[in-house]
Amino acid sequence: MGGESFSELNGAEGLLQPLLIASNSSSLKEALEILIKDSRTAVGRAELALRNILPTVIKLVEFFYNTSSREYLMDSLKLLRNLCAGEVANQNAFLEHDGVEVVSTVLQSAALLSDPDFAVIRICLQVLANVALAGVDHQQAIWLQFFPDVFLMLARVRSQETSDPLCMILYTCFDGTPELVAELCKDIGLPIVAGIVGTVASVGFQEDWFKLLLSRLCLDDTYFPPLFDRLREESSFENRGNTDSGDNFFSSEQAFLLKIISEIVNERLEELTFSSEFAWFVFEIFKRSVTAANFVSRGMSGLPTGSASIDVMGYSLTILRDICARESVQDLEKDSLDAVYVLLTYELIDILLSLLCDLEPPAMIRKVQKESETQGPSSSSSKLWLCPYKGFRRDVVAVIGNCAYRRKNVQDDIRQKNGILLLLQQCVSDDENPYLREWGIWCVRNLLEGNAENQEAVAQLELQGSVDTPELARLGLRVEVDQMTGRAKLVNIPGSLPKPNE
Repeated sequence: MGGESFSELNGAEGLLQPLLIASNSSSLKEALEILIKDSRTAVGRAELALRNILPTVIKLVEFFYNTSSREYLMDSLKLLRNLCAGEVANQNAFLEHDGVEVVSTVLQSAALLSDPDFAVIRICLQVLANVALAGVDHQQAIWLQFFPDVFLMLARVRSQETSDPLCMILYTCFDGTPELVAELCKDIGLPIVAGIVGTVASVGFQEDWFKLLLSRLCLDDTYFPPLFDRLREESSFENRGNTDSGDNFFSSEQAFLLKIISEIVNERLEELTFSSEFAWFVFEIFKRSVTAANFVSRGMSGLPTGSASIDVMGYSLTILRDICARESVQDLEKDSLDAVYVLLTYELIDILLSLLCDLEPPAMIRKVQKESETQGPSSSSSKLWLCPYKGFRRDVVAVIGNCAYRRKNVQDDIRQKNGILLLLQQCVSDDENPYLREWGIWCVRNLLEGNAENQEAVAQLELQGSVDTPELARLGLRVEVDQMTGRAKLVNIPGSLPKPNE
């Protein structure tokens, strides 16, 4: 037996012979090492399938689980994982010889330890992930064995190395099977997804399966609202007394979910079509967060800030920005279900203009106004909010600019609400809002393109040849409208550029 102790292998003698022959070795340890290496290739897996090795390996896993020999158990699981990687004969044999039940038993035992054995859990999940790729029958066998209790237990294991393969299994099992998606997102299954979000928020993720899972449920399907609400319930139950878990309005898990959804939306912007229901729900979240957020302290960092309400507000705003960018090509008059049409119906522009008006002006504008105050009485309002995070003003301007793109009704609405001058004031550099100037120019350009009334309104701000505002002129800038194209641009006034440190 090559020096292996009798106590470790007592009772396993009948399992050894096929492995020793297949590996041409004289000890189990050596046999496992050789077979693990051989099974890494398609040719090796096919040859071992012809030798019908997999049933023996399943029995070996069960044997070493019962004897608590972790080293041999890990090696047996590694071999089982490799054998099931793309080899249909082995994947079928796994089902026929109760592999799902055996691996489930080992996995649950490792997860229920006071100090969970993450390595065993991970490799068990990798085995199941490889089996799930074989097709519907294999996926259903895993689902029936694990849903909902075992999945829920695994979802709450706080380990990155286990959450990644768990996401792969769930996604592989329900992808293409709407009935399983619905089952996962009903009351009995939703805690599983909420548990995964909570785990990933705590430990992070490396592989793409987590994003694929959320993209499928929240963007390709309609389960974002119930998941978002469930995360608040889960947080209230699990984090009672923990002041770091969120605030009185939102949980840190909800903020994290919005962060990931914002990333996915931006990554998939060209292919996604947003439903009006999704857009409306994100807008409702944004409105609630505005009520909850603190505008009396200047944000010292960008997102995430560590404040659940501010992060929820920021990420919901960036999602709205991208929704409006994607849907801006639609014709509102022809498509009443357009997501931006719904947002405009619920007075998105009114709310954003009001927020922008209530914010203190950008730093450069404040400096100009301060200089003006020394020459005469101030007419500025005392009701001034501060940006709750770096980039908030930029994100507000970005949403408005995207909404105004080739939408004359939005362009007219902003003019009628006296918003043009306010938006012209955003065409400046601002350390607290990176790329504010670029987004401000984009916004003004969209306001003026193809809209003679808006061009006239800007022209009336200064009765000379160029279209200036006092604030922009003091900064050495002016807006010009190209008479041929009708497009606006921000240009420098020759000889009037402010000094770098002014």
